[in-house]
Amino acid sequence: MPERVADEILRFIETEALKPEDRLPSERELAELLGVSRPSVREGVKFLEARGYLAVRRGQGVFIQRPPLYEGLRKGLDEAMLTVNHLYDMREALEVPAAGWAAKIGNEEALEAVEETLRALNAKADEPVKDWTALQDLDVQFHMRIAAAAENPFLDQTLGVLNDLIREGLRTTIHVQGRLEKSRLDHEAILHALKTGDEAGARAAARRHIRAAYRTAMRANAAESAGTTEA
Repeated sequence: MPERVADEILRFIETEALKPEDRLPSERELAELLGVSRPSVREGVKFLEARGYLAVRRGQGVFIQRPPLYEGLRKGLDEAMLTVNHLYDMREALEVPAAGWAAKIGNEEALEAVEETLRALNAKADEPVKDWTALQDLDVQFHMRIAAAAENPFLDQTLGVLNDLIREGLRTTIHVQGRLEKSRLDHEAILHALKTGDEAGARAAARRHIRAAYRTAMRANAAESAGTTEA
């Protein structure tokens, strides 16, 4: 399935911190790195090229690029005064319908990838010494895989922006005491709704999760401001 390999390629790009105009490894090298066949890599590259994430240049290789829509949205965010309210409003606008669409479509392989990521996230959260970077990466991946399971062309073009929004929110909330446990319950509720095809339930669970994270972010910001003022 090209979508699955495309997801692995995007994760490789993120893990390696590759940027637009960086070149991907050769098809053979990428196949070895991802543990898939060369034809699968070829299909995944075609899938991402069609969506504007990669540019195949004959005789030169495969290069990373950002979809035009991403650039426009990212520029708008950079120019805006992005407050906590704006950030979570945008997350809700993108993630709530995505969860509903993913539940309605019910792509078993895509939902299996969501569940697999949640298992990895929960296992990492249970470790006595927390690897906060790994936890953040897996948390983002969980939400991004739900967005991918929504199979919506517009979301395909905005995944980079959504990634940035989620990461920005997590920077404020992930270290807050008790947040990991509450987030786990929210994630489990979202996954249950997705796997049972409960479109309304998936939307409601995603909305509850985002709003709970928003409240946590607001409290964390208020506590930080108070500490700064007192100092």
